[in-house]
Amino acid sequence: MDEYIVTLNDRKQVAQDTMAFWFDVAGSGYTFRAGQNAVFTLLDPPKIDASGNIRTLSVASSPNAPNSLMVAMRMRMSAFKNSLKILPLGAKLRVSRPMGSFTLHRDSSRPAVFLAGGIGITPVLSILAHATEESLPHRIYLFYSNHDPEKAAFLSELQMWQKKNANFTFVPTVTTPNGSSWLYERGRIDPEMLSRYLNDVRGSFYYVCGPAEMVAAMQTLLARLGVDEGNIRTEEFGGY
Repeated sequence: MDEYIVTLNDRKQVAQDTMAFWFDVAGSGYTFRAGQNAVFTLLDPPKIDASGNIRTLSVASSPNAPNSLMVAMRMRMSAFKNSLKILPLGAKLRVSRPMGSFTLHRDSSRPAVFLAGGIGITPVLSILAHATEESLPHRIYLFYSNHDPEKAAFLSELQMWQKKNANFTFVPTVTTPNGSSWLYERGRIDPEMLSRYLNDVRGSFYYVCGPAEMVAAMQTLLARLGVDEGNIRTEEFGGY
């Protein structure tokens, strides 16, 4: 497997319990397709546990971002995540070549519908940024579900992409708004929510990404709606 050495050059909190990390890849020749992932290895982790120092992470930045990779993750009590949180800027990591086929389909006559839950938004962010920057003709819908508004990472970035891209419809929803001033959809993604926005539910191409339980629920929902399984791509995000 091809591997590259990259440098941690920034990090920040992007939602409740969620952080983003930026890596400098200048001079490495690293390239990827929007929606792909890679294996990240801590070279000298300050914390170690039984889960090890290696994780597969989706790249959340656009392939057009100059000399930079960005990933984001829900912060749990694992040694890997806590090491990334305290590593000094300038620390080195090893990154594999990009992998995965969770990428935008070529037939732009068919709408792309993303059903994303929680941190599953990361590959979608990369795809949307790239589609907007390249003025791709695909009609894109994003249904983005979170437990509550505070956990909705990259909300402002997604709102920005909707303003810049006339082909993009953004549908955020939360399952427990708790009386907040949330102005968008409420509740789980269901057939009624999809039908309010999609003209052709069966003819669209679907991308489902999020926790395993959410991915399984969305696959069941789409099967009941008559969507052919060949028109569905999935990406599961574990809690490690």
